[in-house]
Amino acid sequence: MPRKPGLLLPLLLLLLGPAPARSFGQLPLILNTWPFKNATMAAWKTLAAGGSALDAVESGCATCEQQQCDGSVGFGGSPDESGETTLDAMIMDGTTMNVGAVGDLRRIKNAIGVARKVLEHTTHTLLAGEAATKFAESMGFINEDLSTNVSQALHSDWLARNCQPNYWKNVIPDSSKYCGPYKPPTILKRDGIAYKDPAHSYSHDTIGMVVIHKMGNIAAGTSTNGIKFKIPGRIGDSPLPGSGAYADDMVGAAAATGDGDILMRFVPSYQAVEYMRRGENPTTACEKVISRIQKYFPKFFGAVICANVTGSYGAACNKLSTFTQFQFMVYNPLKSEPTEEKVDCI
Repeated sequence: MPRKPGLLLPLLLLLLGPAPARSFGQLPLILNTWPFKNATMAAWKTLAAGGSALDAVESGCATCEQQQCDGSVGFGGSPDESGETTLDAMIMDGTTMNVGAVGDLRRIKNAIGVARKVLEHTTHTLLAGEAATKFAESMGFINEDLSTNVSQALHSDWLARNCQPNYWKNVIPDSSKYCGPYKPPTILKRDGIAYKDPAHSYSHDTIGMVVIHKMGNIAAGTSTNGIKFKIPGRIGDSPLPGSGAYADDMVGAAAATGDGDILMRFVPSYQAVEYMRRGENPTTACEKVISRIQKYFPKFFGAVICANVTGSYGAACNKLSTFTQFQFMVYNPLKSEPTEEKVDCI
C-alpha cells in the first residue's frame, strides 16, 4: 500500500522534536554540498514547476555536470592515470527505497541521467564501466569524449612530475618517486612505511543533494568525476547507496563529500539517517558520523549534510589545517534565493 507522507508528518514532528531555529521546519527544502548555487536553483525551479523530488535531484546534479562545477563534477576534470575522465553518480527515491547508480562511467556526460534510467528501467542498483556506457547508449545517451584541454593539461603536468601524487603503495618501482607500471615486490618490506596521503585540493568535491518535497517525499543524489589521477577503474563512495547519499521518507536524508575511499568504509549517509531515526537532530547526526570516522582516520577529508522530514538541516566536517569550514547551499520557503551557509569543522 503506498505511503501517505502528508499524514505522517504531524506524528513525525512530535517524534523528532522541534526543528532548529535556522530552518524552522520549512518545506520544500533543497540542500546540497558546496556553494553550487546554480545547481540549487535548478532543483528549486524543477519543484516550482511541479516536478518530483527525484526530478529536482536529477536537474540539480545535471546542472553541475553541464557547468563542470569546480572541475570536480562532470566532463573535462579529474583525469585518471591514463588521462581519461570517468564519472560516478547515484539517485535514490526515499519513498520506494529504489536506487539507480553508475560507476566508472565512460564517454557519457550526463551521469545522473543514466543513474535515473538505471532506477526506472532496471531492477539493478549499480552499473559500471564499459557496460554502463553501453546501457546509456541503449537509453539514448550520446557517446562522446569527456576530455578537454584542461583535463589533458592536468594529465601532462602530472606525468612531468613523475606521476605525483598517486594512489599506489607497496609496489615497485617506488610510487613516491616514479611513474608505473607498478608491480608488487616479491616480499613486501616491513620497515614501517608511513601512510602516503596524496596532495588534495580541499576547495571542492562531489555534489551531494537532498530534496524534500512539500508533500514529504524525499530524494537524494550525487555526481562526481572522482579524484585526480585515480587508478583506472576506481569507484568512490558517491554511487554507493548509504555512502554517497541515502534517503528515507520516514526519516530524512543525507549526503557525503570528501575522501571517498575512506568514507565508503563507514556508510556515512546511511548512518546519519539512522541517527536521525533515533531522534538526533540533523546537526548532531552529522557530527556523530564525522566523529566516528575521526577515531580511525583523524586526518581524513570529508563532510556530511543531513536533513529530516520537518525540513530541519545541518552539516559537519572534519577539521584539517587547510580545511576548517565547510560550505553548503540551502533553499527553502524562508529564503528569497539559495543561501550559502558555513559550518565550523570539528
